[in-house]
Amino acid sequence: MKRVILLLLLVMALTSGKTTMAADMDMDMDMDRFEPETEFINYTEKGLVLQASEIVQRPEDYFSTQSITVRIESGKFRGEVHEIENVLSDHAYYDIIVEEGQKVSLMIEEYPDGGYNVYISDYYRMDSIIYLLGAFILLVVLVGRSKGIKSLVSLGVTISAVLFVMLPLILRGFNPIFVSVITAVLVTVVTIFLVAGINHKSASAIAGTSIGVIVAGVISYIVGNQASLSGLSAEEATMLMYIPQGIQFNFRHLLFAGIIMGALGAAMDVGISIASAIDEIHKANPKLSSRRLFRSGMNVGKDVMGTMVNTLILAYTGTSIPMLLLFMAYETDLSKVFNLDVIATEIVRSLSGSIGLILTIPITAMIASYYAKENRVTKKKGHKENEVI
Repeated sequence: MKRVILLLLLVMALTSGKTTMAADMDMDMDMDRFEPETEFINYTEKGLVLQASEIVQRPEDYFSTQSITVRIESGKFRGEVHEIENVLSDHAYYDIIVEEGQKVSLMIEEYPDGGYNVYISDYYRMDSIIYLLGAFILLVVLVGRSKGIKSLVSLGVTISAVLFVMLPLILRGFNPIFVSVITAVLVTVVTIFLVAGINHKSASAIAGTSIGVIVAGVISYIVGNQASLSGLSAEEATMLMYIPQGIQFNFRHLLFAGIIMGALGAAMDVGISIASAIDEIHKANPKLSSRRLFRSGMNVGKDVMGTMVNTLILAYTGTSIPMLLLFMAYETDLSKVFNLDVIATEIVRSLSGSIGLILTIPITAMIASYYAKENRVTKKKGHKENEVI
């Protein structure tokens, strides 16, 4: 009898469970049927803070708030004023504390029914950047005159080559090292020909710069593979694993491509400086031999090298100051610090670029001194100059 009663109770429980489940499913379907649309589009617009209150600590949680009145300064909602509660987390990196009269970047969430919400997403920095860019362009033109204008054109070519050639090709799955080498050579050719003209001096600088940068890339490739560098020392590299294009990057190749492009600027400076120096020395004294011109170019290169190597090392080190301070604060052993992937990556980047920079000096000096003598103009046909060795 007890077994029959237990069996009946079990059947009733299962039946009631199924019924409840079915009812819940029906209810969910009904809720879905009557649930309003929640899809929206979001974009940013410029805003101006009209009023900003003092920061108030919420008694019920750990967050602080700031009451803000903002006016939208761009887009189709331009001129509209909104009251916003700015929530602060007491974290300097994430908090956006504003003052009256400050420009901000506003996030607009626009819904299909025409309604929208407004949030402060960041400080508005474009005006400051535009003013700085304007000052830079003005100074380049005032100081450089026609060559300054050519420099700006070459800068535009460089930016365009990176944004519209190099990066899109890498995103399509092309080898980053190959793409960066092609881009580096293209940028070098266009920049030096624009600034210095199409002549043997420019050709020497292009050849020396290109060889130096390629050598830097080869050295970083060999040492990076031997040191088992991951190429994932930066957070941005890790985030590339989840981009919508679904490309499987070789992060070491991305690292080596970055080293090539990072060494390019300094190598171009050294290359054109030595080629120009040799060209001017040859014009001042055409009787100097190729060996003497080469020696003069090397002397100039040695002076340039002392500062440019420091520039390259300091440029890479400057971005790592917070990390280096952390190591010093916790008195981490230097052998452990240098063995870390993120530090080893910067060391390989700095030293590879510096080696490429150093090799640019003799290569450019040798090519420039050779071409200077090959392209010399004699006053009389068949007249042999007395060279000073």
